[in-house]
Amino acid sequence: MQFRLIAIDVDGTLLDDEEKLRPRVRKAIRNAAASGAEIVLCTGRSPASTLPLLAELGLSGAVIAHNGAVILESASRRILHEANLPRRSAAPYLEYCRERGIHFDISTAFDLYVEKELTREALETYGRYWIRPIVRKEPEPPEGAVRITVYGSREEIDDAEARWSGLSGGLSVHRSDYRFIDLQHPEATKGSALERLAGLRGLTRREVLAIGNYYNDISMLRYAGRSVAVANAPAEVRAAAGEVTLSNNEDGVAVVLEELLRG
Repeated sequence: MQFRLIAIDVDGTLLDDEEKLRPRVRKAIRNAAASGAEIVLCTGRSPASTLPLLAELGLSGAVIAHNGAVILESASRRILHEANLPRRSAAPYLEYCRERGIHFDISTAFDLYVEKELTREALETYGRYWIRPIVRKEPEPPEGAVRITVYGSREEIDDAEARWSGLSGGLSVHRSDYRFIDLQHPEATKGSALERLAGLRGLTRREVLAIGNYYNDISMLRYAGRSVAVANAPAEVRAAAGEVTLSNNEDGVAVVLEELLRG
């Protein structure tokens, strides 16, 4: 296997639009792992909603979660790296959301906090991702916070992104879906986390393959020795990748890995 480390985004890349792991993709990933590659799920999700997918694949190893803010070993849950939020820097973002009644949550490596009791529908939505929110009525983020996720309408999120992207000395703004924004430590990116993990494994970027589909994947696509965007990615993401495969609904990840195995 030419590539010793294969980083794969989850939503919109590994999973299809119904958030299902397609059989051909599962088989290709297992075959690539059996051939000597370490498969790393590199995602905006938390470990709580990522580790079950790794188990479904029948794999273990490192996971890059929270858009690169956390790297951990799946079996032991030992954290290899963590980029915590500067607590004071979070204040203007939280104030903006509170003033406008925009929903947000705050994550540590393993837990997720909200400021008020949620509706049954909201709890069911979190539950789909194996997450059980904890109600915490404090103005500042908890110790060990790695991410603030802001949810709203497209118009609300567009306005927030436009306002926050111009702030200096603040948090980084990751747009990983049209419905929400992730606010994190400026150095927390998928690309920086993937580079760090490669270093821990004693690998160069030439031995790293990355596959992704959205704006928060661009940094890892630019770092990897070989980078592939799925066809459903926006034009800017496809342009950042070295090549484009089929969409997430057409087993694009499997196409890439099967070609590697044949080669």
